[in-house]
Amino acid sequence: MTHPLSESLAWVADGTELFTAAAAALDEDEMGAPSPLPGWSRKHVVAHVALNAEAIGRLAHWARTGEPTPMYASPEARTADIEAGARRSADDLRAWLVDSAAALDAALAGLTDEQWAAEVEARNGKRVRGTALPWMRAREVLIHSVDLGTGIGFADLPADFLGALVAEVAHQRDLPRLPEGPLPQLAAYLTGRPHALVDAPELGAWL
Repeated sequence: MTHPLSESLAWVADGTELFTAAAAALDEDEMGAPSPLPGWSRKHVVAHVALNAEAIGRLAHWARTGEPTPMYASPEARTADIEAGARRSADDLRAWLVDSAAALDAALAGLTDEQWAAEVEARNGKRVRGTALPWMRAREVLIHSVDLGTGIGFADLPADFLGALVAEVAHQRDLPRLPEGPLPQLAAYLTGRPHALVDAPELGAWL
């Protein structure tokens, strides 16, 4: 699904600010504590988001130059890099998070109309246009702001983003009908996060 470029870029900015502020408020012990994601500490979540900025930056390079530069060398390398990142100090992780986000912002800002329209390959092998990159990043920073477990919920995310997310994930999961409930709870449900919907069928993992 496609979204207006200006809208997606605004969600990236909002999500980056939200995630960065939440990470900045954590001390070393809090950063190393378990996150709501099974098997991941908050350090894993921060490392993943920093690595994702670099990965999408590689796709921006691909769109700009035509040189194939995959997001990750392999699924195993991605997992290893997240684990290595989770062993870094909280201060190092925060600096990496900020620097990687700034580098990605600069890479996206430098794309021309022709380069935005160029095709690149996402991690799942799907071919997408450069215009999809901000949406990919927006999902990461906004959803993982919830996954830090600092009190941010789906209700704190932009309503228009939640609407786009619910539409996309419902389409990906091939769900013609959705349970009744508030938009934030639907977003949580569809993305496999804790929710308060009643009698909602169990879904498998998302992404």
